[in-house]
Amino acid sequence: MNKELLIQCQLKDRNAQRKVYELMAGKLFAVCKRYLKNQEDCEEVLADTFYKIFTKLDQLQDENVFEAWAKKIAVNECLQKLRSSKALPLSVDNDEVLESSDVETDHISLEKDILKLLNYLPEGCRAIFNLFAIEGYPHKEIASMLSISEGTSKSQLNFARKRLQQLLANHTI
Repeated sequence: MNKELLIQCQLKDRNAQRKVYELMAGKLFAVCKRYLKNQEDCEEVLADTFYKIFTKLDQLQDENVFEAWAKKIAVNECLQKLRSSKALPLSVDNDEVLESSDVETDHISLEKDILKLLNYLPEGCRAIFNLFAIEGYPHKEIASMLSISEGTSKSQLNFARKRLQQLLANHTI
């Protein structure tokens, strides 16, 4: 990210903020879609993310890590949304686990397929899978972020992996 552009954003230059939004909105929206199923929730969290980015930009020490910093804000905003909506169950009921026949059978690319199949995981499993497998957080940090034990984080990740393998096995990719 251009240092001058970020300085202009700190000075509340609307044109600079618009440019940063245009450069980052797609990437950050994709992060939100990995955590949240509902389009409106994703849009709301994206708006909250940009608000936080623009109001906390002075805390960024190195403009070279802006994108990672912004993604971390988006992840934290998604987790906050899940916690506030009580949509982060960390136990799996049989009713929550969809049968393979319930999954759409249209043919899509492998990466998009996996991201789409994440929507068929219970919210808690999906959040933990995203944090560990995609964002790269260790179980200790995930446990701290979600106020759970490391063991719970590990077992939910294991469940998510097994469920994704089942879903993938039932589809031609």
